[in-house]
Amino acid sequence: MSKTPDKQPGDPNTTGHSWDGIEEFDNPMPRWWLWTFYATIIWAVIYTILYPAWPLVHSATAGVLGWSSRELVQQDMIAFEEANAPLNAKLVETSLDDVAKDAELQQYAVNAGGAVFRTWCAQCHGSGAQGAPGFPNLLDDAWLWGGTLEDIEYTIAHGIRNEESDDARYSEMPAFGEILEHDEITQVVQYVMSLTNAQTDDAAAQAGKVVFEDNCSSCHGEDGKGDVTQGAPNLTDAIWLFGGSEEALTETVTNSRFGVMPAWETRLTDAQVRAVSAYVHQLGGGQ
Repeated sequence: MSKTPDKQPGDPNTTGHSWDGIEEFDNPMPRWWLWTFYATIIWAVIYTILYPAWPLVHSATAGVLGWSSRELVQQDMIAFEEANAPLNAKLVETSLDDVAKDAELQQYAVNAGGAVFRTWCAQCHGSGAQGAPGFPNLLDDAWLWGGTLEDIEYTIAHGIRNEESDDARYSEMPAFGEILEHDEITQVVQYVMSLTNAQTDDAAAQAGKVVFEDNCSSCHGEDGKGDVTQGAPNLTDAIWLFGGSEEALTETVTNSRFGVMPAWETRLTDAQVRAVSAYVHQLGGGQ
């Protein structure tokens, strides 16, 4: 850059621009930089010919080499599946109760099941299996349909209240808003809350006990401890799938709940179903 508008002897030509009396020399770029720049352009053109590059409407140009990152991933997946085939076969053939007796098989089942869980189950049950409103916590020991390895495997394989499997677990709570009077719903909610020692209206809870015995005990039991054969929850453990507040319980009794779980036997292999069963069981709440 020159700080004077007057060109000095030996100075290169200027660009003709001037800012506050400062002119810019029109120096040529370094040759090494230019040749590097030209080389990158040539390389880019060659690359777009050899490899997938230009986007089209539904895909991209394939490139004359036919290289595909998806194909490489698929090859890796096939290689891993072949390597794990003996363990998968053993997992399918071994009784679930005996899997834990084989240290290598148990470790494989838990690791493989964890991968399956994070891929397919975490969206509903959470990455740590802690659940969410309407989606069971798999870390505790409260199981609607039983928490043994066999129970868990059956639930995962066939799902709950879905239209995919004829063997899906199925139960349905009536919408008591169509059966009971408003005061009766209020009373039975107070009684259910009293089963967990929550603060309630004692008179309403006492009246609600009668309503409960007449309408709810056939599924939840006379003591309110539920029935896993029907998927009826235990109402005495303060573990609530849809919330245990007075408002949440009133909504449950009035309009019912109807959660659905897919049948994973149509999406996963037998080995994957058994692996994720082992993984869920060992999280801490398995029976």
